[in-house]
Amino acid sequence: MKKYIAISGSLRMNSFNTRLIKATQELAPVGVEIEIADISLFPLYNTDLETEFPEAVQGLKNKIEKADGIIISTPEYNRSISGALKNAIDWISRPWGKNSFAGKPVLILGASVGAIGTAVAQSHLKQIMVYLDGHVIGQPEVYIGTAQDKFSAEGVLIDEVTREHIKKALEVLVNR
Repeated sequence: MKKYIAISGSLRMNSFNTRLIKATQELAPVGVEIEIADISLFPLYNTDLETEFPEAVQGLKNKIEKADGIIISTPEYNRSISGALKNAIDWISRPWGKNSFAGKPVLILGASVGAIGTAVAQSHLKQIMVYLDGHVIGQPEVYIGTAQDKFSAEGVLIDEVTREHIKKALEVLVNR
């Protein structure tokens, strides 16, 4: 059984990015488990707190270190990633020399009500992950634009083309 940790960069309850992460669980290949991480309890990053890592942070660091890879779904806020996601990344990559992303395959996704899906935010996130030695999946890229048309009112991904695209991306991740 392969295990992946998935992070939604949105804290919003009905976030399309959280819905997208839930869709990866549903669409995962046989023999793959995807656990959704909760970054909502992370305090703002502060080097002074590194001497005793917050429990929520250390718990996720431990899970990521044991996982076969990472899936991140990012919203696009002001043409970049959310502050919540950046905060989580800063925590997980610390302390110096204990970067939990290093060497891990990383699949980046994103959903937005806009037409370009989260292309600019994903570009920034890829730069961050490459710097942190995450092995970013280059193709296929997963930009879900006009997300409001691709999910049901209950939050289920109903667009078949998008579902197939996500399945392909998950296959690439699993075969890394």
